[in-house]
Parts: sequence; structure tokens; C-alpha cells
Amino acid sequence: MTRRESLKNFLGIAALSGLSFNGMSRLWAAIRTRKIPSSGESLPVVGVGTWQTFDVGTSDEERAPLREVLNELLEYGGSVIDSSPMYGRSEKVVGDLATAMEGTDKLFMATKVWTNGRQAGIDQMQRSMDRMQKRPIDLMQIHNLVDWKTHIKTLQGWKESGRIRYMGITHYIESAYDEMMHIMTNYPLDFIQLNYSVESRTAENRILPLARDRGIAVIINRPYEGGSLFRKVKGRKLPDWAAEFDCNSWGQFFLKYILSHDAVTCVIPGTSKPHHMVDNLGAGLGRLPDTGQRAKITNFLKNL
Repeated sequence: MTRRESLKNFLGIAALSGLSFNGMSRLWAAIRTRKIPSSGESLPVVGVGTWQTFDVGTSDEERAPLREVLNELLEYGGSVIDSSPMYGRSEKVVGDLATAMEGTDKLFMATKVWTNGRQAGIDQMQRSMDRMQKRPIDLMQIHNLVDWKTHIKTLQGWKESGRIRYMGITHYIESAYDEMMHIMTNYPLDFIQLNYSVESRTAENRILPLARDRGIAVIINRPYEGGSLFRKVKGRKLPDWAAEFDCNSWGQFFLKYILSHDAVTCVIPGTSKPHHMVDNLGAGLGRLPDTGQRAKITNFLKNL
């Protein structure tokens, strides 16, 4: 029996017995990975974002669920965690928790520079490394293209000297795509991060093909449209045909659509709930939608 057949049988047994994906998923191997084009390093296709969710205080009550989120991320074969100095206390929380659980070297830590000016950028990135307690940082990104012409020179130097492993740029709105594509075409980026979902698909025709052609890894943010996708399907049953691509929840339904685009390297839905982390990681198991199934997904949502 192949892994795909085994997974399909597992999902069927879980559904018949009333078990959730969470209840049996530790029986399965790590989630799928994709290569970072610039290096060939493999990266798990589902990670976690920290905007709002990791911006908490120091009490165990606040941090315990986040510790479990990281535990689940690593337990199921994930590694990517994305933060920013824009996200309040998130970098510090990630660093403290990862260090305490001896998971720093197992996590692929990404953060950003989000300020104006060369020295201000250098100072901010050094603080980020201190807060996240990792050197070198795996991925440093220019957040929302703020002063990118200044920071990209610093990032190139830092990558050459080994202070960061990869460099990239980010944004979360489609109006920034033209500028992103200019940078992608003219600078040696390892990563881009941008918004993409089943309802925001402009990237499919413009920026994702360019990333594939240029050999740039792609991290996807806002995969659930700030939660609006869940509100759209609230109270509705997952369609039976979702089982054709080993989908067990609405979250996986939305994530598998994103991951079925071959230019996407990793998706980073944010969460502070361990069971949501596990469910998200389930999108990296089993089959992904093919071209016909992708069209079926978009038509399904369009007709709600």
C-alpha cells in the first residue's frame, strides 16, 4: 500500500469513527517539503505566522498555548515561523519559547526589517536577532518594501558575510506587485512573501510565474483572508469531493488550494491555538488539488 493510499484509508477510518485528524495524525510521516530554489534546501510547506497571535506578555497563562503551537509545529514536521519587529512582542516570545524548548536550531526563523535608514535598519535587525536568540537568522525580509533600496544593500552584505542565510521582500496587498516584480527581476532574492488565497488570485497570473522563472521561493501570507473565508462557509458541510485530495477541514480546503500552485514554497497561517496548528499542518499531507479540482474549488466558493 502506498503512502497516498494509506492516508486515504486513514482519513476514511477517522471520519467513520468520529475521530478528528488531530487524534491520529502522529502516526504519519512529516509533511511534504519543497526546495528553496537558490540553495536546494528543503522547507516544509506549512509554517506559522506570528502577527497578533504571538504578541503576548510573559505569564505562563499567556505563553503556554504558544509553546504548544511550536511543539505541534515541530512534532508534525514543520519548521517555518515568521515574525517582524512590527508585531509587538512576537519576536521576543518566539525566541524565549524556542530557546526554552531547545527548538531554536530546528526552527526556520524568518523576520523582517521595518524602518527607514541604513543604520536604523542595521540596529533593528540586530535587535531582532537578539530577541529571537538565533544567529544567523534564516531569512531576513524587507517588510512591505519599506526603504528597500537602502536595506537590500545591507542584506546582500549580510548574506555574503553569513549573518543571514537568505534574503527577501514582503508585502500583503496587490498594489505592491509591480514594485515587487521590479525588485525580483533586478536583484538576487531568495524569497518573496505575499498575499494569496482562493479569493485573492491576482498573484497566479503575475507574480507567481515570475518567481518560478527567477528561481525565488514564495511564502504566502493571509491565506484565510483575515478569517473571512471561514465566515463565508460557516455552518456548511465540507463537500464530499474534498476527499479526492485528502482534505479533512475547511482550513485544509483553503490551504491545499494555495499549495497546489507549484510556485508556492510555504504558507504561514497565524494561530495561537495548538489544534489549529495541527489542522493547518494537515494541508501538507496527502494529495493536492489538480487543475480541474482547483477550478471546482473556486466555482464552489463563487456560488455560495
